[in-house]
Amino acid sequence: MQSTYTVTGMTCGHCVAHVTEEVEALPGVTGVLVTLDDGRLVITSEAPVDFAAVKDAVAEAGSYEVVPA
Repeated sequence: MQSTYTVTGMTCGHCVAHVTEEVEALPGVTGVLVTLDDGRLVITSEAPVDFAAVKDAVAEAGSYEVVPA
């Protein structure tokens, strides 16, 4: 299962790494792809991942906002 979001506020590769690390730690997540150019966050998971959990993980990574794409 895949879910796609848009993350705003990322400015560098370190931002991407922080978002990736936090989202990868969510239960059930099997893969994460974050692209800096368009702010896309694609989550692959065994079951649907709660958007509130994604939002919290992205906020934990830094001062970023996330919305469903």
